[in-house]
Amino acid sequence: MKIRAIVHSAEEGGYWAEVPALPGCVTEGDTIEGVVANLQDAIESTDQVVEIAV
Repeated sequence: MKIRAIVHSAEEGGYWAEVPALPGCVTEGDTIEGVVANLQDAIESTDQVVEIAV
């Protein structure tokens, strides 16, 4: 499954990202690679919560 994420530059440095299809799924990182790794964890965590809630 492909999930679209939007990565933004943070004013204080680094990056933050959001997943529009998963409200509340946001993360941050010092580098693009870091924010992508954190996104994977955030998406997996959100997916587990959705499965439990259903």
